[in-house]
Amino acid sequence: MDFLKDLLKFIKERKKWWLAPVILLLIILGVLVVIGGGSAIAPFIYTLF
Repeated sequence: MDFLKDLLKFIKERKKWWLAPVILLLIILGVLVVIGGGSAIAPFIYTLF
């Protein structure tokens, strides 16, 4: 969790707000990969890409 705190502090101090959507998109893609790895939803997720 320290990494996330440092990342948020970096975004606030340096005013790099354009990084927030990029990080959010990466997190969403990571969750989709983890969920799609071994579940019944996998065929439906793979059709998105």
